[in-house]
Parts: sequence; C-alpha cells; structure tokens
Amino acid sequence: MSEVPTIKLNNGREIPQVGFGLWKVTEDTANVVYEAIKAGYRLFDGAFDYGNEKEAGKGVKKAIDEGIVKREDLVIVSKLWNTFHEKERVEPIVRQQLEWWGIEYFDVFYIHFPVALQYVDPKDSYPSGWNTLDGKVVESKASIQETWQAVEHLVDIGLAKSIGISNFQGSLIIDLLRYARIRPALLQVEIHPYLSQEELVTFAQKEGIAVTGYSSFGPLSFVELKWIKAIDCPKLFEHEVITKLASKYQKTPAQILLRWATSRGLAVIPKTTDPKRLAENLYFNDFKLTGEEVSKITGLNRNIRFNNPPDYLGTLHIFA
Repeated sequence: MSEVPTIKLNNGREIPQVGFGLWKVTEDTANVVYEAIKAGYRLFDGAFDYGNEKEAGKGVKKAIDEGIVKREDLVIVSKLWNTFHEKERVEPIVRQQLEWWGIEYFDVFYIHFPVALQYVDPKDSYPSGWNTLDGKVVESKASIQETWQAVEHLVDIGLAKSIGISNFQGSLIIDLLRYARIRPALLQVEIHPYLSQEELVTFAQKEGIAVTGYSSFGPLSFVELKWIKAIDCPKLFEHEVITKLASKYQKTPAQILLRWATSRGLAVIPKTTDPKRLAENLYFNDFKLTGEEVSKITGLNRNIRFNNPPDYLGTLHIFA
C-alpha cells in the first residue's frame, strides 16, 4: 500500500493529500467506498448534492465493523448545498447529512458554492439541485457572511472539525477573511492543466488556506455528462506532453496529472471505480517531476472551466 503524504491545515489538523471523490458515484456506492478503504484511501469527499451520502456511509460502516479502519483514521468531507444558506437551515441539514453518513462529525465541511438559492425541502426533492420544484433558479437573500457564521457554529458545537469554501474566487475570499472568526482551512476549486488557477492558488496558500483541486483529469469527468465543451476539448490522457512524461517515468497519464497537482502543494480527490486505477491513483509520490516539467504542464492552461453554472443553467455567473 502506498504511503500517502498529508497536508497540514491552518488549525493544526492534517488531511491526506490524495482522497476519493464521490461525485457521480451512484452505482454500488457502499461497495465502492468499502473497496477504496481497503485500497488505502482515507479521505472521502462527499456532498449533499451528490445524493449518495447514505450509501457511502454504509461502506464506511462496513470497513469499520470489519476492523479495517477506525473512525479516527478517516477524513469524511461534505458540503453545504446552495438551498440551505440561511443561518437557521445550516445546522439541521448538517445533522441530517451526518445521520445519512452514520457519523457524529465531519472532518471537513465546505460551503459548496458562493450562491444562496431558495430553500427546497429534501423530502420534496433529493438531491434538490439548482432549481425550485417548478424548475426555476431562484436566489435567496442569505449573505455569505450569514452562512459562514452558521458554518463556524458547526465547529463550536463539534459537528465539524475543519471548515472550508468551495468554488470561491479571490475577491470573495478577501471579503470573507475580513469577518471570519474561524478562517477557512481549505479552498476547493476546479484545477487541471487546462485551468491551472495559478494566481488563486498562490493567493490562497499565502493566506494559509490549503487548496484541493477537483476534476484533476480535466474534461474526462464531464464527457460522460455530454457537455459539448468537454467533448470538443482534447483529452489530457492523450496529450503529447502528458503521454511523453508517462512514458519517461513509466507511469499512467493519470499519475502524471496527479503528480503535477501535488507538486504544486495541492490536495486531489480523483474518482474511479476501476480496481486497478483505484490503486494506481494512490501511487503518485514515488517519482518527482522536474520544475521544467511542472511548468510545461502548467503551460497547457487555456482557462477552460468545465464546471461553470451559466453553461448548464444559463444564469448564476459565479466566475464572471
């Protein structure tokens, strides 16, 4: 089993530098999580919006019951969905998510997107997605400050050990830091060679905020969603820069991409249900890319953002 390095957070806690992303893990989820734990994964990145927290929790419980891991060995991550940003809605939905997982606290809990939407009762629609029950995207009036203070309260009452922000950009982070009683420990954003986000990463790290990159393989995660932007984009696994390095180091293209990210001090959360790739994605730390090679991969940047709400909602210009 590969020894996975850790990243130290600004509150003194540590998380594995590579974890398992649960987005789109909708089939046989409990067994996928169980097998990932057996393979050596200790961080599981979930969210209300993924609609699979209850099944993921079953996989965790099975591994704990069999003595493969203890609860304290795992880093369980979840996120606050956009329809629960009002301060009175945060704690109740987090308690519900914890119940689904079958745990007493989250190791990391993020605000998923910096946008508040009209409340939708999970009993009426789960996961609720971006729309109201009549199919509209309706914003609510909850401010990020209101929401962040409610998330800080989760730490106070022991429901979350570390808190963070996801899909936030620089100016909004600057504003949040002005009033944050508990500074965000992590920032999770889309990062891959086509969207290297160098300035944002540098800024966050300078502020002591660890950065987790999602969609490390670029368009791959979005091709199956049949998003034209991803379909029309050259696959990173087949890009000459990546394949040449894979050949040089006798690694897979996926391992090269993960090593590029971790060389920049990022945490990563790749997802696969293939047992071979499941193991391979943990073996990214037994070789080192040169500074020139890291720069060459970074030079592939095209500022292509695949997870951009206007592309699939026609509104909510979060990254404009």
